[in-house]
Amino acid sequence: MATGQLFSKTTQALFYNYKQLPIQRMLDFDFLSGRETPSVAGIINPGAEGFQKLFFGQEEIAIPVHSTIEAACAAHPTADVFINFASFRSAASSSMSALKQPTIKVVAIIAEGVPEADSKQLIAYARSNNKVVIGPATVGGIQAGAFKIGDTAGTIDNIIQCKLYRPGSVGFVSKSGGMSNELYNTIARVTDGIYEGIAIGGDVFPGSTLSDHVLRFNNIPQVKMMVVLGELGGRDEYSLVEALKQGKINKPVVAWVSGTCARLFKSEVQFGHAGAKSGGEMESAQAKNQALKDAGAVVPSSYEAFESSIKETFDKLAQDGKIAPVKEVTPPQIPEDLNTAIKSGKVRAPTHVISTISDDRGEEPCYAGVPMSSIVEQGFGVGDVISLLWFKRSLPRYCSRFIEICIMLCADHGPCVSGAHNTIVTARAGKDLVSSLVSGLLTIGPRFGGAIDDAARYFKDAYDRNLTPYEFVEGMKKKGIRVPGIGHRIKRGDNRDKRVELLQRYARENFPSVKYMEYAVQVETYTLSKANNLVLNVDGAIGSLFLDLLAGSGMFTKQEIDEIVEIGYLNGLFVLARSIGLIGHTFDQKRLKQPLYRHPWEDVLYTK
Repeated sequence: MATGQLFSKTTQALFYNYKQLPIQRMLDFDFLSGRETPSVAGIINPGAEGFQKLFFGQEEIAIPVHSTIEAACAAHPTADVFINFASFRSAASSSMSALKQPTIKVVAIIAEGVPEADSKQLIAYARSNNKVVIGPATVGGIQAGAFKIGDTAGTIDNIIQCKLYRPGSVGFVSKSGGMSNELYNTIARVTDGIYEGIAIGGDVFPGSTLSDHVLRFNNIPQVKMMVVLGELGGRDEYSLVEALKQGKINKPVVAWVSGTCARLFKSEVQFGHAGAKSGGEMESAQAKNQALKDAGAVVPSSYEAFESSIKETFDKLAQDGKIAPVKEVTPPQIPEDLNTAIKSGKVRAPTHVISTISDDRGEEPCYAGVPMSSIVEQGFGVGDVISLLWFKRSLPRYCSRFIEICIMLCADHGPCVSGAHNTIVTARAGKDLVSSLVSGLLTIGPRFGGAIDDAARYFKDAYDRNLTPYEFVEGMKKKGIRVPGIGHRIKRGDNRDKRVELLQRYARENFPSVKYMEYAVQVETYTLSKANNLVLNVDGAIGSLFLDLLAGSGMFTKQEIDEIVEIGYLNGLFVLARSIGLIGHTFDQKRLKQPLYRHPWEDVLYTK
């Protein structure tokens, strides 16, 4: 066991099993104490590497993350404290790995419930190699104004109130982490404060004992008195009794063993810690307190008198000139985290994203205000979900059904169209699903599948301006613009597109009005008089019928309809639908294990 000071203002630690809050509290304490370098040198997260962003005062820093203890120790040879936040299942093995590293001198084990056999092995190894184990079941320790472990001493407000940002003259050790916070506060009220404080942990076999640390404090010149808080159960306090009797401690010790109330119970009582139960008279709080008193420690008559005993002992040392007055310093202001400040109403900050279609807060996600459970329970289909997420309202069933029909009819158009061809070539090149899908989607535009919006836009404008089909078509011709939604490479007037016929039949049977579709049919009649392939294609059918859906449903204003067409909602239908087919082509090529595609020479015109 080390015989002197464990920590200093330059001590650095490795933190095992990343926890944001305790690390940030350590860094805030560093800033409060005026440290020049952060106390956390590196983080160990098994299987992960990279960096974690945290704050050191107002400066945002990146702390390295290592996947193994060995790699972290090699990267940070000056870090000699290992703070272990692993669960009780893996705390022992990771702590032993750390103890075996030559750079590690102190290991703090936070977890409760570490198997006792494992704890004994850790203790034996640490003692034989002159290393220190704090815990298991500990909150850690602190050297005022220099270094603290994890959540020791709690919040920054508590640390400031306990004056832990600068060193005092008292060495403190206890079993309980929670009671440590209470005693830090008590000691700060009646003395010049803590120099070092340790919570050894409440398990039956702590890695270091009360007497280990009191003997250390005795060798630290800055520590003028010691305060010890024990508890019933076990015999740890008796090693301190022996040290006092043997004269190994020459500084005042004020001690109290909690648990005197245990005698009020008729049967044995298990208090909070695993080791906090009396196994006989010697392990009772009363017996320990008496033994400490007989050995020369200052032991009050009750816990309530503990504070007075600490004050009296400190005051006597001060009167005897053994304690010099501590120069008070004003600690710097710790910048408040934005989220905390917002919650407390101290600041307001603009948001960076606006969303009106969905909300994932609360117990379940909502689409346009409709809970997910309602969507499932009410039997909503894909068309209903699209109506909620795209149009922010629940459309009548005939509308959502029309959307679904459009998706089904446009899902695929064979392997020869440009989008499918691109996807097939990409899939055969060994690319992943997303790459293959995107390569096909990127071909969608004014020449392939992207004419739905334009068809709707031009048909609407012509109809709303009362243009005759002749005026509309000839006007477009004069502008050098092909009529979107008219024309097909294969289909003819005597061989109509079956998809167009299905859409028109459904609309005539279910829509309140099909005025835009009928206008598109009139335009088709005129264009067929010019050429037999200038038929109304699926883009034109969907574009005109969507106008009828929006106008006939009575759920959209004229301005909203214009906006929907302008933004590109209708092309979104084709993108969504065709994604189904492109994904299918990707899977098809991979299932068939097709080789890399190379276009045949004979299908290329080589020319100068």
